[in-house]
Amino acid sequence: MPTIDIEQTRNQARALLDSRIESVTALVKTRQRITDLREQLTEAEREDKRAYVRATKDGWSPEELKKLGLESGAAGRRRKTSTPAGSSNPAATPTESNGQE
Repeated sequence: MPTIDIEQTRNQARALLDSRIESVTALVKTRQRITDLREQLTEAEREDKRAYVRATKDGWSPEELKKLGLESGAAGRRRKTSTPAGSSNPAATPTESNGQE
């Protein structure tokens, strides 16, 4: 039976593991970049909301801003989707009263 060189075997095993570690390292870096970009997007949306509110406080009406292509940003879209069921939304009332959901 031939002699097995433990150092050579360890080095070969490390080489195999190194390539696997490189791929998982790339995956971690990519996931971290996604997390960072999501945080940047969240902050940008907050800044957008503040700027929109500031513009309306400075006298711009939502209609005027819309004509300029500056509709309420992501914050406005969130508000629309989270309308409470008991709100005074006239379009929702006939659907609810007809039992069509």
